[in-house]
Amino acid sequence: MNNRLLYFAAAAAVGSSSVACGGGGGGAGFRAESPGASDQSSEIWFEESATAAGLDFHHVAFHEQRFWMPEISPGGVALIDFDGDGRLDVYCVQSGDPAEGAADQEANRLFRNLGAGAFEEVPGAAGAADTGYGHGCGVGDYDGDGDADLYVTNLRANVLYRNDDGRFTDVTAESGTAVESWSTACSFVDYDADGDLDLFVVNNLNWSPDIELVCRSGQSERDYCSPANYNLPSADRLFRNDGDGRFTDVTESAGLSAGTGIGLGVALADYDGDGSVDFYVANDSVPNLLWINDGAGRFTNRALLLGCAVNGSGASEAGMGVQAVDVENDGDWDLYMTHVRDETNTFYRNRGGSFTDTTAATGLGGPSRRMTGFGMGFADFNHDGHIDLWVANGRVDLWRPFPVAERPYAEPNQLFRGLGDGRFEELAEGGVRGVRPGTSRAAAFGDLDDDGDVDVVYLDWNGPLGFLRNVAPRRGGWIGLRLVDAVGSDVLGALVRVEAQTGTQYRQNHTSYSYCAASDPRVHVGLGGVPDADEVFVRWPDGTEESFGALKGGRYHELRKGTGR
Repeated sequence: MNNRLLYFAAAAAVGSSSVACGGGGGGAGFRAESPGASDQSSEIWFEESATAAGLDFHHVAFHEQRFWMPEISPGGVALIDFDGDGRLDVYCVQSGDPAEGAADQEANRLFRNLGAGAFEEVPGAAGAADTGYGHGCGVGDYDGDGDADLYVTNLRANVLYRNDDGRFTDVTAESGTAVESWSTACSFVDYDADGDLDLFVVNNLNWSPDIELVCRSGQSERDYCSPANYNLPSADRLFRNDGDGRFTDVTESAGLSAGTGIGLGVALADYDGDGSVDFYVANDSVPNLLWINDGAGRFTNRALLLGCAVNGSGASEAGMGVQAVDVENDGDWDLYMTHVRDETNTFYRNRGGSFTDTTAATGLGGPSRRMTGFGMGFADFNHDGHIDLWVANGRVDLWRPFPVAERPYAEPNQLFRGLGDGRFEELAEGGVRGVRPGTSRAAAFGDLDDDGDVDVVYLDWNGPLGFLRNVAPRRGGWIGLRLVDAVGSDVLGALVRVEAQTGTQYRQNHTSYSYCAASDPRVHVGLGGVPDADEVFVRWPDGTEESFGALKGGRYHELRKGTGR
């Protein structure tokens, strides 16, 4: 079925009538008053389960603290079914020592999901035990053989690992995807809609030890500098998949070299509704970038013109994690990103292709001002039909008082319950009890125990891996969707419209949102007070659309391209 208008026509039709996640296309969905407390604000939604599950990993940011800029931001994690058994495994990106040629570097590690909430370490990370100074990672089947491949971003040399039946091989050199700089986020994406996955890599400063400065806190203690002190932004990179195992660097010809930044996060979506995927880059202390895809392989940065380069006050913020999300269920993609303390995390509402900073109206502004956010993700954790939000926090500078005396960069993570009208309320203690604040960075989201709800895996800087198993009281039905091609590979960038008696909801299955992480490629939708979906539509990256009809809830469905109607 080749009818691109179907998705957009439906979006316009439900813009003011969607019940599942509220508001619709008008301004009434966002009211300026602060969300009030509810009888759910003290509920326990998660149980810390890393130790019990066998996920024993501890991140190392340095051997000798030098207060170099790259030391303060690393820590990546990916959810990847590397062995094709249908269960999400966990890949942890280690850092170690940022000094070039440092001895005794720690390696990245991989944990196999055994089912029933248990994991075991895979020796040598199945060939992906990189020892670079790691920051993040991305997952996607770039060679179309049905195995999930892996790209790791590092301070100096990134690595592409090809997966062949559960074993990884470093193919960076032969594939043409080498990046010798400081890379952070990355994402596999079919930007040219030719059926194979290309690769977008976000870069940070043009850094070397020679540029380092001595900075101090307000109490005259040695501390990390702001990236704005360096004034050395860099360009991101785009690699086109040539279909033969090799990539071509098309950064310049695609127009992406026209803009630079201090990149930390990336969120992919069709922001202007023209059928082509666009790239949004969250930059640290300089204006963000919104690369609009013209559908012919060229990109233009329109962030300033469209209202999402700076916040509503005209100020650049310290962009960290970011996600494209349709909070109002009006069929277009809003943006939410995390920032440092004394800034708010920012919500940009998409008003048909242009953006407005509506942070205050969501209730997310005030609670975030005292925190420094990194990884984050929207999901319907309790199945009430309204998407919720989990945020990983951790400081990047010293300021008093310290929440934990012996851990000066630690901050508590946060959980926000979606109220269904575009507003959110914070739940006490992040919805989990007995967890000491850490300095959290990457966060990935997915159903690790296959019980139908979304769990959280996060990594603390210079600290342990965390696994929050979802135990939230369920307030409705749910449905899970895996979108695949003819060989069974996840089709990243597909859009989903789920219609139910409680309303219409929109999702997409890009995995590289949040911060330096890769999440579950499956789409999860809470259905609220009904058990099943009345109809499920998919728009594939090439623009074709299919209906898969009514689908039963309470289970995962595999939707194969070309088998709908």
